[in-house]
Amino acid sequence: MGTLFLGIGLVLIIEGLVFALAPSRLEEVLEMLRQLPVEARRLIGLGAVTLGLIFLWVAANAGL
Repeated sequence: MGTLFLGIGLVLIIEGLVFALAPSRLEEVLEMLRQLPVEARRLIGLGAVTLGLIFLWVAANAGL
């Protein structure tokens, strides 16, 4: 359970930093995402999930 809270906490810190340090850049990125076709956004999402799973697998097998 502690690992779950650690993961959620890290996501909130990273996303909070984006909003705090570059809010105008975030608006530009969101506008770019709006212009992408749905299929491209879906592939980006699937790529992020895959990368996240790889990170979790490496962390679990490296004893981190």
